[in-house]
Amino acid sequence: MGAKESTTPKVTIIGCGTPTPTPDSFGSAYVVDIGGEKLLFDCGPATTWKLVRNGIQPTEIDTVVFTHHHFDHDADFPTFILTRWDRSVPKAKPLFTYGPTLTEKFTNGILDEDIGLFAHDWKARVNHPSSQTLFAKRGGQLPRVKPEVVAKDVGPGVVTETDRYRITAAPAEHVEPWLDSLAYRIDTDDGSLVITGDTRACDSVADLARGADVMMVMCWESHDVMSQDDLRTACSIQTASEMAAETGVKQLTLVHIGPRIIEPEHVDASNEEARKSYGGELVWGREGMIMPWPGG
Repeated sequence: MGAKESTTPKVTIIGCGTPTPTPDSFGSAYVVDIGGEKLLFDCGPATTWKLVRNGIQPTEIDTVVFTHHHFDHDADFPTFILTRWDRSVPKAKPLFTYGPTLTEKFTNGILDEDIGLFAHDWKARVNHPSSQTLFAKRGGQLPRVKPEVVAKDVGPGVVTETDRYRITAAPAEHVEPWLDSLAYRIDTDDGSLVITGDTRACDSVADLARGADVMMVMCWESHDVMSQDDLRTACSIQTASEMAAETGVKQLTLVHIGPRIIEPEHVDASNEEARKSYGGELVWGREGMIMPWPGG
């Protein structure tokens, strides 16, 4: 009898930056691999290209989950949808998409036959003879059909569940009431992971993360640099670390990182600020990193 397949989440950090592009980071995106099934959380700028750069093909992903709909978390979704669909042979499987309010509207606004901003693209590829011929040469099955994306607005509670994992959502506190934000917990038999998205430190996210193995938290800046207005929408190093300590998570992974705090001259101070509150395993995310898991 073969060994049991591990369902410990394997996380590849695809995007670890902010809305400001730098040579090393831009926007947010994470791939969570659970026993070979890959889930994409957020789809910020250049995500599709970054996936391929990290050895992950868009055709390997059948589920996308959004934390909220700021552009640095969703701007590459049209490219992802169309690339995944165009490269799928003999035909693309449905793409399942979950997220807070606006997820259905956003998806329909990309693909809808009448109002979709990218409908002209799939219509040309479905109907033009040269596009049909090229698709068939790649092994595609004609007649070609439009991309199929099943989008669902979700709220707090269980989002989806399989025999490998359960995804549960809780409210995050970011820029309400203009945008709704959600944090997500992925529970498996072999480990638990929380992706907080963009949030300030708040009870709803702390309760979701309590006792998890890993919590991934945005980290905008050093606490002393952030204003009170900043702290109402985002975590500082201090507040992210305090929240991690409160929840008892084994590992805090800092993501969505403001570029100043990881510059060489600020690294020691940034680590010191985190260590004042949190004594568990601490990871500073980097784009392209396969995130360490507690205990190796």
